[in-house]
Amino acid sequence: MNPSYVPQARRSRLAVAVALLLAVPALQAQEAATLDAVEVTAQRKVENIQDVPVSITSVDAEKLELYGSGGADIRFLSARVPSLNIESSYGRAFPRFYIRGLGNTDFDLNASQPVSLVYDEVVQESPLLKGFPLFDLERVEVLRGPQGTLFGRNTPAGVVKFESAKPSQEFGGYAKLGYGSDDMVNFEGAVGGALGPRWSARLSALYQRRDDSVDNTLAGAPNESFEGYDESAVRLQFLYEGDAFEALLNLHRRDLNGTARLFRGNIIQPGSNNLVPGFDRDEVSLDGVNFSDLETWGASARLRWDFDGLVLHSITGYETAESLNRGDIDGGYGAVFLPDSGPGVIPFASESADGLPDHEQVTQEFRLESDNDGPFNWQAGLFWYREDITIHGFNYDSLAPGNPQAGFAVQQQENKAWAVFASGEYQATERLKLRAGLRYTQDEKKFSASVIEAAPFGAPVGGPYRVDTDANDVSWDASAVYALNDDVNLYARVAKGFRAPSIQGRLLFADPGAPNGGVTTADSEEVISWEAGIKADLWDRRARLGFNLFRYTVDDQQIIAVGGGSNIATLLNADRTVGQGFELDLEAYLADQLLVTLGSSYNDTEIQDSSLAVAPCAACTVTDPLDGSGRALIDGNPLPQAPEWVHNLTARYGVPLSSGELYFYTDWAYRSEVNFFLYESLEFRGKSSLEGGLRVGYAWQQGDREVALFGRNITDQVRVVGAIDFNNLTGFLNEPRTWGVEFRTRF
Repeated sequence: MNPSYVPQARRSRLAVAVALLLAVPALQAQEAATLDAVEVTAQRKVENIQDVPVSITSVDAEKLELYGSGGADIRFLSARVPSLNIESSYGRAFPRFYIRGLGNTDFDLNASQPVSLVYDEVVQESPLLKGFPLFDLERVEVLRGPQGTLFGRNTPAGVVKFESAKPSQEFGGYAKLGYGSDDMVNFEGAVGGALGPRWSARLSALYQRRDDSVDNTLAGAPNESFEGYDESAVRLQFLYEGDAFEALLNLHRRDLNGTARLFRGNIIQPGSNNLVPGFDRDEVSLDGVNFSDLETWGASARLRWDFDGLVLHSITGYETAESLNRGDIDGGYGAVFLPDSGPGVIPFASESADGLPDHEQVTQEFRLESDNDGPFNWQAGLFWYREDITIHGFNYDSLAPGNPQAGFAVQQQENKAWAVFASGEYQATERLKLRAGLRYTQDEKKFSASVIEAAPFGAPVGGPYRVDTDANDVSWDASAVYALNDDVNLYARVAKGFRAPSIQGRLLFADPGAPNGGVTTADSEEVISWEAGIKADLWDRRARLGFNLFRYTVDDQQIIAVGGGSNIATLLNADRTVGQGFELDLEAYLADQLLVTLGSSYNDTEIQDSSLAVAPCAACTVTDPLDGSGRALIDGNPLPQAPEWVHNLTARYGVPLSSGELYFYTDWAYRSEVNFFLYESLEFRGKSSLEGGLRVGYAWQQGDREVALFGRNITDQVRVVGAIDFNNLTGFLNEPRTWGVEFRTRF
């Protein structure tokens, strides 16, 4: 692959930095700390991460503990893994994932994402399921590039995979309690052990809360303050281990009550992406109601039968969610035609809510794999998926006493899919291993939407407006791993991914004259991705390196034109999108007590569609050319929420003491500028971001007891991380600085 697309100066600086960093361990003492092998299940079986021909990052339990010290939700992984960005316009409830720039900015509860989230081998398709808290986990794996053969369900960009800690016959567990700023409380714990000679169980729980930290300066407003939350989650697992049969049963639940995303009107300075002078993140003036309620629960059964040379797996999953999320979209109070309004210009009031009163997802997979010592091994299976959802959309009149309802719409969708897949690997020579796989998918959607009560300036009462889609596709992958020696592997991979058609039906603010009431559909998208890289264990396992180059093309990429001056969300297909770059993962002991990890990625994305145009914002400075209808031509633009550069660094230094260990642990995550929308403008381009964390702790009794002081966003950086573009210069912010103390015990 020709890496000429990476600027030469940047490549040179990166090469020098890596060379200097890798040279340091050679100066250390001969008897030195070494890195343990990292086991992953990226290919649906346990393997050493160095042998897997995929660009992959594994995040262990200690790092997860560091990142989550301040009670943060799943978004704390953003920029802490190469090529990964996560954002949300719902707060803690609805994370949106982007890998190598590919994602979906759509905020509809029906939106599909090209990054699949798999929790304990069960796909979490609804955006509201993707934010399940991270606690009592063995590891997190981030697989970059199409994973359509073995995971299948909406994976053209990649997979984020979570594995919970499993029950065992040995009694044990832990408890962790943290307290911090804004009366933040963070509890996490687990206990498990044997129930009999073959049965064991593990109960895990989490509870997090934080008081409101933002005051509402508007007298008599429905909410006096914002940004607090109260969240709990629990997971109960039972494990049966027979002679040739194993069963892992999982029950889990999440409850969230708190503040919806806090939109702040006119916080961006016109003609720039700076915050307005005198901005205070601790105050707002809002006349709308704000809350976020979410309840999810599910169950799964993972069964395994061992036969002579064969293993049969059955994975059954059930998930359901119920939610209501309401917020003040205009980010202020009043309206410009009233005697009093603000902050800045509020053209008209906008307050809305999205609810998911009915949701059900059922999945079933059967997978058969070979288990022998020969040169060829394989796995094949069947997958079935069904999801039924009902979405309620509400509009409210913020200018009337009591903020009464002023608009109501309903969406319903039934999605059924099935797939058959097979994958094999062949040890061609002592040093060369080949892999390949195929998957056939059939996907059907039946969608209807109706406007029951019309909202001001929106579509009239009408419907049901119906759309049916039926698509099929063959995904595939082929790869090779060549062992230069016992410590260095070279690999290359090519893969094709697929995402089924999507349907968007936010009718309350649809164009009254739009066909089919404003329901829009995006056709299937297909991705072809190439990557080649090196994975190496260095200096007697004192360091581990992963580096790859990649390039992909997306045909008919599904994109969403969100908002604009008309506040209409429209699904579109771009003719082609191209992405290219590199990813680096490095872990090294620079001294026996100093462990450093470095992650870095470069992503260059470009939309290639000479005729594609979208509605621009009403109050920003658009830099794209406009067509004859005043719409912005987006050919050549980068994808939204796709930073070119992501860097992350962690460093842990331990000081052995006679009674334990004193340690210092810091982490830093950088991402470069991002566009918030498909068009480019001066105001709606997020500044680069650098956030750091710090943890200072003391562990004793062989690490079973630990107390630590922690800080998140320790520089108190304030950044606009997303925006609402139809009305005014409304944005929302990153998480504030958090300090606290934490105690943990293992037993």
